[in-house]
Amino acid sequence: MQNLDRHDLVLLTELQRDSRQTVQQLAERVALSSTPCWKRIKELEAAGVIRGYTALVDREKVGLGLCVIAEVNLTRHIEDEVARFEQAIASAPQIVGCYSTTGQADYVLKVLAPDIKGYERFLHEVMFKLPGVTHVRSSVVLKEIKSDSRLPIELREVAPAGKPARVRRRAAGAQP
Repeated sequence: MQNLDRHDLVLLTELQRDSRQTVQQLAERVALSSTPCWKRIKELEAAGVIRGYTALVDREKVGLGLCVIAEVNLTRHIEDEVARFEQAIASAPQIVGCYSTTGQADYVLKVLAPDIKGYERFLHEVMFKLPGVTHVRSSVVLKEIKSDSRLPIELREVAPAGKPARVRRRAAGAQP
């Protein structure tokens, strides 16, 4: 885990909120001058804490009206087959999330398609041809309640500048 101080956490929170802010705007929010703020951003990028910058696009407004959660099971868990499966998943643009899981499914996928016919086409042209796939269980998302790419950095306890931050523990039932 990267050692992050209060300034780093505020900077990351601000960049997740709006990465188009100028260094001067970020510096004001982080309570640093521009040069140290810019250096921190560059250090966070170099360390891989900041992996990139992107625009958030409304999937429905670009014709991707169907979201499906697919649970996938593999026939065997041989290292070579798993690696081929994971490479194929990574190259399928319809799959926007893939998680190796415990429980009923080996993998849980988030798949986007224009409509149900598009998803059926995806199943036959992509999923059923993936190495080792033995079972696919699909759940169509009826309503997206929350979809946020921002990490909950504010859940970390804020430490003074120069000291690492700790994860804050909440009592069960406590309000944020």
